[in-house]
Amino acid sequence: MRKRIYEVVSASNGNDALSSVYDFFMIAVILISILPLAFKRSYMCFEVADKVCFVIFIIDYLLRWATADFKFEQKSAVSFIRYPFSPMAIVDLLSILPSITLLNQGLKLLRLLRMFRALRVFRAFKLFRYSKNAIIIANIFKKQKGPLGYVLVLALGYILISALIVFNVEPASFQSFFEAIYWATVSLTTMGYGDIYPVTEIGRIITMVSSLFGIAIVALPAGIITAGYMDELARIKNDDDKNQK
Repeated sequence: MRKRIYEVVSASNGNDALSSVYDFFMIAVILISILPLAFKRSYMCFEVADKVCFVIFIIDYLLRWATADFKFEQKSAVSFIRYPFSPMAIVDLLSILPSITLLNQGLKLLRLLRMFRALRVFRAFKLFRYSKNAIIIANIFKKQKGPLGYVLVLALGYILISALIVFNVEPASFQSFFEAIYWATVSLTTMGYGDIYPVTEIGRIITMVSSLFGIAIVALPAGIITAGYMDELARIKNDDDKNQK
C-alpha cells in the first residue's frame, strides 16, 4: 500500500495514469495557491483557496514523509529522519508556512512585514517536482555541482576584488562598501542599471575591465549547463533505446 502511494505521489514517467492525474492536480493546486501574489488586495475567495491548498500541501507532505524509505531506498528509520532535511522537503515546508497565519491570527510575528506572504513564492518551486525537464535540469546541477561551484567561487571573488578596488579608487561615488559590491555585481553581469557609476577616468577603466571579464565569467556556467544538458539527453535516449529492445 505504501509503495503504491509512493508511486502515485512521485513524478509520473507517463506509464502510470493515476500518478499523471495526481501530478496535474498538484500543478493546478500550486498555481491556484500563488495566484493571490499577483493582487495587492486580499479577497475572500483567495483566503478560502489558500486554506484548501494548505490542507492539500499538508497531506502531500505527510504522504511523501510516510514513504521516504522508498525514495531513499533505505529500509530504516534513517530515511524518515533524513527526509525533512532534503531540498524539496524544505521547499514543501516553506510553502506550507505562510498559511499558518490564516489559522492563527494571534501569531503577529509571522505577519511581520508580510514576509510570510512572500514565502508563497516557494510554492512555484514545487512545480519542478512534476516537470520532466525540470528534473533533468536538477540532475544536471547535481552532476555538475563541482564545476559550477568553482565558477561561483570565482565570480564571488571577482566581485569582492572589484568592489574593493573601486571603493578605494572612487570613495565619493560609493557611500558604503555594500554599494561597491552592488556595482561590481551589476558590472559582472553587464546589466548596467546606471544608478551607481564611477566618474573618474580610472574608475571608468576599472568598469570596462570588469564588464569584459564579467562576460567571460557569466558565459562559463551557461556552457557547463548546456554540455550537461546534452549529455543528459543522450543518456535518456540510450536508456529509452535499451528499454525498447
